[in-house]
Amino acid sequence: MVILFYKIMKFLDLAKQQERIRRPLEKRFKDILDHGSYIMGPEVYELEGHLAEYCQVKHAISCSSGTDALLIPLMAWGIGPGDAVFTTPFTYVATAEVISLLGATPIFVDVYDSTFNIDCEKLEITIEKTIKEGKLKPKAIIPVDLFGVPARYRLIDNISKKYNLKVIEDAAQSFGGSISDKKVGSFGDVAATSFYPAKPLGCYGDGGAIFTNDDELASKCKAIRIHGTSTDKYNSEVVGINGRLDSMQAAVLLEKLTIFDDELEMRNEASNYYRRSLNNAQYIPKNYNSSHALLSITLGSNKKREELVRRLTSNNIPSVVYYKYPIHLMKGFTYLGYKAGDLPISEQLSQTIVSLPMHPYLHNNEIDQVIESIKIKSF
Repeated sequence: MVILFYKIMKFLDLAKQQERIRRPLEKRFKDILDHGSYIMGPEVYELEGHLAEYCQVKHAISCSSGTDALLIPLMAWGIGPGDAVFTTPFTYVATAEVISLLGATPIFVDVYDSTFNIDCEKLEITIEKTIKEGKLKPKAIIPVDLFGVPARYRLIDNISKKYNLKVIEDAAQSFGGSISDKKVGSFGDVAATSFYPAKPLGCYGDGGAIFTNDDELASKCKAIRIHGTSTDKYNSEVVGINGRLDSMQAAVLLEKLTIFDDELEMRNEASNYYRRSLNNAQYIPKNYNSSHALLSITLGSNKKREELVRRLTSNNIPSVVYYKYPIHLMKGFTYLGYKAGDLPISEQLSQTIVSLPMHPYLHNNEIDQVIESIKIKSF
């Protein structure tokens, strides 16, 4: 009986999803084996067209990962030593990692305790402080659409214009989301998403994409992803990276796109069902549509979080902590000089948050079992 339950209760059910697309996907794989263009083949360009149309932008540039999707625009803008890029510490490390890789300095801004996204009031305060100190030149903002919920782009846009900063929407977890009728991928000067398998739209390996309406930026990004080349692949015009997407991964994404909106609705239904019984889940503002990459709740303390994790595990219910460590307190970023207490909301979230099973194929009776486990001595 326990084994059967393990088969049913999954944190993410890619096998069930694969059943829906298996036949057309195998046909696409056969076509790739026949034409032999395994990297940047016709499937890649077909995918880019569909992605641009979906996000209502002029350019969608595929690449090898969500990390490269963040890195490439920064490279295109020439961001490097002496430059400051503002972002949140409560996200996956890649967001800050790409800034450091270029020799620029990540400046961390704390988050709202409701949406877990970057706090815009604190963002402006931090920008002004950095300008006043005069050690670094503010260049860009990378807001993160955490767990599927878009950041407050109307306010971020106003701040970026006031201080003449570029904006990269980190949409690694939010592809498919929107604010009113404006799709994720269309905010900021450029957006970046990830197609890691666990994402709402994921491939079967690594992959990512860049979205922009800026023709010049798009041209630079396309060159950078192929070793800085645009016309002659043996003559690099700028320093670039090996950031190309494989045709096989493009094929997976093309087939997943055919069921993507249906899956988003199913995710939304699962989230709504959870929220009927939970009052401690991530807040979704009015007119904001989440892609529901994760369903995350906060507990009153680290002790209560750990007790819940143990209880879920004993009931064969999977859970994951995103994120156990805020980036500013990670060993790899000690050189920045942050200390415990500097960004208290992010630090508190890291101690009290836990993510529950969330995917399109989650049944209400499974959610009921999760809720029942949560309600036993949780608060």
